[in-house]
Amino acid sequence: MTGLAERFGAAILGSFVSCGDTIVEVAASRAHEVLTWLRDAPDQSFDYLVDVTAVDYRDPERPIEVVYQLRSLERKVDLRVKIPLDKRQPLEVDSVCDLWKGANWLEREVFDLFGVKFRGHPDLRRILMWETYAEGHPLRKDFPLRGHFTRAEQTRQALAANPEAHYSLEELNLAEAYDELPADMRERLAKGERGFVR
Repeated sequence: MTGLAERFGAAILGSFVSCGDTIVEVAASRAHEVLTWLRDAPDQSFDYLVDVTAVDYRDPERPIEVVYQLRSLERKVDLRVKIPLDKRQPLEVDSVCDLWKGANWLEREVFDLFGVKFRGHPDLRRILMWETYAEGHPLRKDFPLRGHFTRAEQTRQALAANPEAHYSLEELNLAEAYDELPADMRERLAKGERGFVR
């Protein structure tokens, strides 16, 4: 990745090969610019975003890394881009939804489970945990194994959650499982609350 280092200088924090995978570390402040170049430069053409995830190491001094797995379909080459985020600072990086539409739900998952905020994301909200989930971000290493609340409190909150207040019918995929829903939820949907009509 010599061209990358020459072009972006100090924004490239390092690059190495591990188990046959090329990995580049990029400063968060220039991550969007670097990822744009990797997608658009003719000699790079990393046109396919395979995945966006994050890694939190047990060591509290190590940063959380946002990880982009890219592929150039034409060149049949893979590249992993890591963006280290200092845990003592707000965990934020620019969204890449404008570069790859497939980043939308992937970034939402990283936000939900690790607490990383993606600036400029069109709809940054939880995707796996319910919207009112108050325990934090379950894949962080500082998250207690059994959660912050007692099992009784977790159950109470889950039962009190009102998913249709936060998600559309399509997102909940209720149409196919309507008859299996709790009676009170079927009642609310039948009344057409929040615009839902059976």
